[in-house]
Amino acid sequence: MGNGNLGFGLMRLPQRSAEPADIDREQLKRMVDLFLESGFDYFDTSFVYHNGGSEAAIRECLVERHPRETFRLASKLPTFAITEEKQVEEIFRQQLENCGVDYFDYYLLHNVNSIRYRQIIRETRMFEHMWRWKAEGKIRHIAFSFHDSADVLDQILTEHPEVEAVQIVVNYLDWNSYLVQSRACYEVIRRHGRQVIIMEPVKGGMLAKVPEEAQQLMRAEHPDWSPSAWAVRFAGSLDGVLTVLSGMSNLEQVRDNVSAMRDSQPLTDQEREVLRQAARLYRESGPAQTADFSQYEAANPKGVSAAAILDAYNSCMLQPVPTFAAEHNYFSGEKAKHGLHEKDMCIPGQAVLADGTDVTELVHKAESFLNENAFFQYSF
Repeated sequence: MGNGNLGFGLMRLPQRSAEPADIDREQLKRMVDLFLESGFDYFDTSFVYHNGGSEAAIRECLVERHPRETFRLASKLPTFAITEEKQVEEIFRQQLENCGVDYFDYYLLHNVNSIRYRQIIRETRMFEHMWRWKAEGKIRHIAFSFHDSADVLDQILTEHPEVEAVQIVVNYLDWNSYLVQSRACYEVIRRHGRQVIIMEPVKGGMLAKVPEEAQQLMRAEHPDWSPSAWAVRFAGSLDGVLTVLSGMSNLEQVRDNVSAMRDSQPLTDQEREVLRQAARLYRESGPAQTADFSQYEAANPKGVSAAAILDAYNSCMLQPVPTFAAEHNYFSGEKAKHGLHEKDMCIPGQAVLADGTDVTELVHKAESFLNENAFFQYSF
């Protein structure tokens, strides 16, 4: 299969209670062991996952139980939680201690976007700190996770040739979306000759369950593939992929993912067509009842089009928890790039299509929902 590989995302671990840090460590040990026994070795955590409990859990369940050379461990610096430069060093030291390691194989700036890059990342010299940690042997590879548009990604990679890998959202539903821009971001990374780390291949679990008509198409092609397996294989089929991260929450999900990725081949043209049809059916089942938002592109008075707004809203409403969808993150970043504040409307007036159809009510409903739930944390 391409150059893809499966990575164990440590963001949605099994829990013993509703408290995020109360991780079921005995089950996690079995999951870790099965993952390693199946020939995979990349683990991805962060300072903030499970309210800070993920790093300590992986120390106990992986680091203290397996030789260091048998696995690769990645963690991330919380760019969104840092306000002054001294925190950069303090948090990094804490992370090494949390994980019980002397070095990280991959170390990423977490959740990079245009505003954060121009402000806090530059002000606190995060990239310079990473250069030094790499020189000291505390990290092996410099990377960042990214939630913004392809043009911003191109700028950052041009300005920071030391970056070796970028983690982006890639799945067949977001491949051509207006805000997530999976395909465009993937192509920028490849053009710069960097490695691609894929996150959200199953879109937060959303693609584990697809509309019945889409499932019938999948079953007709491969009766033994689960919808999740289809999604993970799509991501793993791409060239230049270091790893495909899957946030696994129980032993059964580990089994399903390792079986999908262990011996898989690149998708055929027919299999890709099945996924194009599945994506279309999924989008059409949303409140906008369409998979083609191009007719809304002309409504764009302040730089963020009605097409992007409706596409994001449609996707949010299809997800298990619409208010917690990743699109909110992208939407707030897109607004900020155009100088729009938290409550500003991108489409304040009427939205009328070329054929005269008035879609103002739907567009305003979509934008109001996104505004209410967007992750705003920027200064201008």
